[in-house]
Amino acid sequence: MNQTNLLEKPAAVNGDDWVKVIKPELIKRVEDRIICQLIETLLYEGIVPFDRESLPGGEERFTVHAQNSDGVSAAYVCTGRTKQSFGRIRVRRNSVRRIQSGGDPSETQLTEFVSEVLGNAGCGERLPVFLDELIQTLLKDTQAHAVRLASALSATERSYDALEANVLDGHPYHPCYKSRIGFSLVDNAAFGPEFKPEVKPVWLAVSAEDCRLSYSSAIDYEKFIKRELGDETLECFHEKIKAAGGEPEAFRLVPVHPWQWREIVGAAFYRNIAEGRIIALGEGEDSYRPQQSIRTMANAASPHKSYLKLPLSITNTSTGRILARHTILNASLISDWLHGLLEGDEAAGRTGVVLLREVAGAAFDHETLPELAQAKAYGTLGVIWRESLHGYLSESEEAVPFNALCHVEATGRPLIAPWIERYGVLEWTEAVIRASVIPIIHMLYAHGVALESHAQNMILIHKDGMPGRVALKDFHDGIRFSRRHLADSDACPQLNPVPGHHPKINRNSFIETDDPAVVRDFVHDAFFFINIAELCMFLEEHFGLEEAVFWRITAGVIREYERQNPQYRERFEQFDLFADTIQVEQLTKRRLFGDTEFRVHDVPNPLSRFR
Repeated sequence: MNQTNLLEKPAAVNGDDWVKVIKPELIKRVEDRIICQLIETLLYEGIVPFDRESLPGGEERFTVHAQNSDGVSAAYVCTGRTKQSFGRIRVRRNSVRRIQSGGDPSETQLTEFVSEVLGNAGCGERLPVFLDELIQTLLKDTQAHAVRLASALSATERSYDALEANVLDGHPYHPCYKSRIGFSLVDNAAFGPEFKPEVKPVWLAVSAEDCRLSYSSAIDYEKFIKRELGDETLECFHEKIKAAGGEPEAFRLVPVHPWQWREIVGAAFYRNIAEGRIIALGEGEDSYRPQQSIRTMANAASPHKSYLKLPLSITNTSTGRILARHTILNASLISDWLHGLLEGDEAAGRTGVVLLREVAGAAFDHETLPELAQAKAYGTLGVIWRESLHGYLSESEEAVPFNALCHVEATGRPLIAPWIERYGVLEWTEAVIRASVIPIIHMLYAHGVALESHAQNMILIHKDGMPGRVALKDFHDGIRFSRRHLADSDACPQLNPVPGHHPKINRNSFIETDDPAVVRDFVHDAFFFINIAELCMFLEEHFGLEEAVFWRITAGVIREYERQNPQYRERFEQFDLFADTIQVEQLTKRRLFGDTEFRVHDVPNPLSRFR
């Protein structure tokens, strides 16, 4: 069956029609979520002072004092809980109220809240940009909810590819979880995964002198491209290169996201286009569907073909979504290295873990341009081809993005409810912890490599809802290690270095460090702090599983691994997962105050009580 038939598209709404679907009740629901997540991060990251008062039943009242532009005092009051999971603060939805001096409580409005609470926080020049990200998140998430399926998801809508579109929650902690700065609402409808568009990349022929290529030792690159494009399309592209006065052997084929082609490529590469060093070839035969990360697209016509990861010059969750040259060139090197580590690793083999390798990449070499043009072109033209999950699933297996485990359907029923009811919350929880935790800690302890396994970077593979194993992806800039703490440093490839100016774009985008604690905290921050903690709190809120029980199960799985692998005793101390505190990234503080320093803070580790 053609994969496109499995994904029912929402009713099409284009152009100014989007105004009609942004309704007050949808705006209010999304605005409340954004305000709650914003308050949670402001309090948790210590950005604003607040008062805390204990209430019956373990709840707390949080009060943030504020002042408007006229000097009138106000306070924002909400109820919530401080969780065992890293001391996270969870604000109860629809509980935030604004109280002006001498007045009655009123509903909180996003713009007013940001102005009054952060207006005097010392982030003045960045505040308008931050507010715009919040407003764009409000509009685009409201837009997505306007086409959300009102009924429970059907069996086909629960397939892995369908869930990449049907799970529209976004980042559970970051308040700018769907900003997509650069996309208009029309663009968002055309390219956002929630709208299930069929996207055809624009293919370019880029002069081999201007294009750097990297590919896995597991593939024959020429055969790979032929298989991805198909014989007819490849021949057609070759004829177009010849018609433009070029020779196919002198060019590399690079797909471009249609938005990137329309908005960015012409201005950044006009000289190369004019001189015939870049030739526009048009669309290929296959259409693609964007996944949750937006810039990664799955082949809708042939699901077993590779995913395309394409640069987008937009900002989402406060991060630019370009693809820097060094990350593209490192992609296949890292994938081959990680695959090699696990190839002869019997313990890893028993977990059934899947590494979706980034098998090829092509990057325009911005340094071939005049110096003044390099910054505009940096990271804007390139591609990473990643293996499809479908080649790894057996007939009895299905898959789900890990963050979908915390998804609540439009009916108010959690996606995982049928599985919990079938297997019981304790049995299912231990199974999902065992399936996800062991591969991650094994990579850390046995090999010294930390994987950034957050949100959609981890895929749960299950049989009839019973967790079995996981697939991991996104390695080109999603790992961290200390070369001197690797189990086999000789096996580690020499990677393309990070350019000196890259940290100005993303200070947290680095792979190598000398500090094993930074490696350990990379696992904690991405995996335990986001993936596992969110699941922990979700299971307590929806199924009554206490946090303490969840973390006891998690600690038990880790301790069992340690007992079975005493050969790594020294590594257990180097990468101490049971440390009293760990460091996590301050996502909102980074956006408000910039990356002039490494913005992390110490938080309590829920595993420490099980030392």
